[in-house]
This record gives sequence, C-alpha cells and structure tokens, in this order.
Amino acid sequence: MSKYFLAETVALFGSVLIAASGAALAQDAGEYTPPRTPDGQPDLQGFWTNATYTPLERPEGVTSAVYTEEELAARLNAAFTNESAQTEPGTIPDVHYDFTQFGLDRSQNTFAYDLRTSLIVDPADGRLPPMTEEGIARNAAMEAARGGRWDSAEDNQLDDRCIIMRGAGPPMMDSGYNSNYQIVQTPGYVMILVEMIHDVRMIPLDGRPPPHENVRQWMGVPRGRWEGDTLVVESTNFNGKNPFRGSSENMRVTERFTRVADDTIIYRFTIDDPSTWDRPWTGETQLKATIGPLFEHACHEGNYGLYNTLVGARLEERQAAEAEAAVEDQQADETSQQ
Repeated sequence: MSKYFLAETVALFGSVLIAASGAALAQDAGEYTPPRTPDGQPDLQGFWTNATYTPLERPEGVTSAVYTEEELAARLNAAFTNESAQTEPGTIPDVHYDFTQFGLDRSQNTFAYDLRTSLIVDPADGRLPPMTEEGIARNAAMEAARGGRWDSAEDNQLDDRCIIMRGAGPPMMDSGYNSNYQIVQTPGYVMILVEMIHDVRMIPLDGRPPPHENVRQWMGVPRGRWEGDTLVVESTNFNGKNPFRGSSENMRVTERFTRVADDTIIYRFTIDDPSTWDRPWTGETQLKATIGPLFEHACHEGNYGLYNTLVGARLEERQAAEAEAAVEDQQADETSQQ
C-alpha cells in the first residue's frame, strides 16, 4: 500500500469521517431504535471492531479537537513514510511486520480514519489529567524494580508472554491488529469475547455486588446494568499487575455501550482512580460491525518469540563480552611488547 493510496483513501472517505469529539460521535439517540433480544434487551450482539488511528491522548502541539481532512491526510502519509522507510538490511530496525500484506492493517478499515485528535473527551484538552504524588511514586518504584525487558521472561511485556493484551481491557482499546470482539447476550448476562489471546468477559446483569476486595483479577470484576438502551458496566477489583497508563488496583472503570446504528456502537469509558490521577477522565470511540467468526488466537502455541528474543539477548551479551575481552587482550599484547 503506497502513501498515495493512503491520501486518496482519506480524501475518498473524508465526507463520512467523524468530525466531532465526545458525545457528538453518536447520532441523536431518538433517531435510532436498536433491535431487541427475545427477552427485551437492546441487541448488541454480533462481531465488532474498535480499530482506529485516533490516539488516546491528543498529540503534543495539537490544540484542536479535530483535524481538517488535509491535516489528517498529511499525518497519515508521514506515519506511513516513517514506517516504510528503508533501513539497512540485516539490522534490527529493518525487521518489522508489514500487516498490509496480510489484511491486518488498520489502514484497510475505512472507519479507522477519524478526524478527532484524541479518544479522551474529558478533560477538554484531550490529555490525561495530572498524576498524583502517590501515582508518581508507585510507578517510579515499579520501574526501578523492573529489570531490562530482555533480562528474563518475567521482565518482558505481558503481551509478549501471552498473558493479556490491551484489547481485553477494560477499557477495551485498539490492540493494533485483530482488534475484534464478539458480543453474545443471554437473560442475565452479556459475554464479550476478545480476539487477542481469546479473553472472555462475563458480565452479570442481576444486580449482585462485587466480591470482597481480596478477590482480584486481571480484567477486574464487572457488574452490568441497563440504563435505558445503554449497557453500563462497572469494573473493580483489579489485581494491579496490568496497569492502564499507570493505574492502580483501585481503578474503577465505567463503560457505556450504546447502539446508535445497525453497524455502530458508541463505546464510552470513564476511569476513576484517585490513587493515580487527581480527577476522573473519560474517553470515547466506536465499535463498528465487522465480519465473523473470530478464530482462536492461540498465543502460547508455537510462541517462539519470547524464547527467541531472550536467546538473542544472551547472544548479544556474549558477543559484547567476547569483543571486550578481545580488546583487553590486544591492549595487553601491546603493553607487553613495549
């Protein structure tokens, strides 16, 4: 895919790009009546994707909530040029995925183009609110205790270890590729199947309280309810091992799913974590209808990536040590000959 195709794509779909932030993403709720499940719930079922180029935070130096079509085209062209720039063959920077070869790239989804400059709609500047002193100290301590990424399996990132990826959430964020979900509803439950690592979110709707605070899970513990035609899901009881932008185990995530068209669900989430930020903050994006089914993302099966990166790191260390030893030997020989 060429940079010229990217520009043409932006121009072609410019008339349908989303040109507003916040609640303006959605239609007036009165304009659309969602279908119903047999037990009367608004029907959210189907296959959905949240693939998007819009970043969570507004980029530095950008002051507007939306780009012009020309500004977005320029940014996408620049991003593509940087991604596809030739590097020296055989070097580490030269080895990277080209998802466009396999139909996995977000640029092949026309709805991924969004004129908004951030997913964050509150605060109005599109940026995360200031972190508390407690949050700063906690994250600094975690960083200090963590070894180098390639020092051991435990020091590696969670997605490389096939434990969890950001698409699972909450909040459910674009995972870069395979950003797909399946929603299934039954009386009393909503199930969200996440394609990446095949995580499943089981959300009860019967009003049960969260479990004791000692019960902690990777994706927290969700509790759902209907507010009109909007599914509201509140998740607490996080284990703190999968922090979202530096969050703590005390984070509370409130998600709102509102179907506003046959092919669109507005997904709005609010993060409330006084242990990390000095105020709650909110983001909003879309779930767009896509084609199923979801095939198993068997991350652990044949996962040679983690093993190979650790082996490669040990090889680089050994080669560096051998090179240093060779220099020391040469210096010793030169000294003895003097």
